[in-house]
Amino acid sequence: MRIVLAMLLGLQLFSTAHAEQSLTFVSWGGSTQAAQTRAWSEPFTQQTGIRVEQAGPTDYAAFKAMVESGKVTWDVVDVEADFALRAGREGLLEPLDFKQIAKRTIDPRFVTIYGAGSFYFSFILGYNTKVLTSAPQDWAALFDTRAYPGKRALYKWPSPGVLEIALLADGVAADKLYPLDLDRAFRKLDSIKGDIAWWGSGDESQQLLSSGTAGLGMFWNGRVNALRDQGAPVGINWQQNLVTGDFLVIPRGAPNADAARAFIAHATSPKAQADFSSLTGYAPVNLSASALVDPKLAESQPSAHKAGQITLDFKYWSLNGERIAERWYAWQAAKN
Repeated sequence: MRIVLAMLLGLQLFSTAHAEQSLTFVSWGGSTQAAQTRAWSEPFTQQTGIRVEQAGPTDYAAFKAMVESGKVTWDVVDVEADFALRAGREGLLEPLDFKQIAKRTIDPRFVTIYGAGSFYFSFILGYNTKVLTSAPQDWAALFDTRAYPGKRALYKWPSPGVLEIALLADGVAADKLYPLDLDRAFRKLDSIKGDIAWWGSGDESQQLLSSGTAGLGMFWNGRVNALRDQGAPVGINWQQNLVTGDFLVIPRGAPNADAARAFIAHATSPKAQADFSSLTGYAPVNLSASALVDPKLAESQPSAHKAGQITLDFKYWSLNGERIAERWYAWQAAKN
């Protein structure tokens, strides 16, 4: 009887400890973070008693400053793939626990000792069907201002995507993209510089497209899917869709690192990945999750559009991104 009482008391103390515990999850806001809350955070809290506080948006400068100052308030952060690789190499991240996370079940493109995939997505050619009189057929349409006048939306941060699109539109073969010919890419971008509407977040991209401020552009496929589901007049062209992904990482010195590792293990599990994928149209990184997604929903995900698909080179960007960023910002600031 004493043993049973001791076990019950131990379980009660364990549950109480977790009920009082919390972690802070940082992501990009908007429909994506809302889906992460619904698919990951709420079930995780129900299962563990660990409360998940939402924060954001992800900010790399703030991330690095926290770690370097030793005053970290974030526990799990959703970051882009190239940042995850670079931050791991620079010692900004806590290692993951692969006793909790089933590494072999995750797409090998999206897992390292310092980060596990959040989801993967494609940059696609999106367009407003009311603004355009004809549907654009490939990335070259972004640079054809005669056939498609008006603003075109591009991602404003120096990361995989825009430069590759410029080179593809200029005739570079997909298997010859890397190392990037920066001179050629920026020359191509010069031809439309005055017609670019820059977006820095998913919400901004959706506003540009749905309002018709930009008739076409490069977008995260899930954001255009969300607009279409809401009845917005938008279309998608999957030709040469560019695959990249987000990673879940733990800043070095995170105050709740153990809870963060448990959260990542949960978020990368088959059901959690499938639930998020079903809500967003982004593809799951867990290799077992696709079977749990409604086939009709799966048709609008990158995994269903592999013909001509190009996986962006995250490693190249993690090694060269800071050098490219200097030129990128100088080019953006220069007058036409």
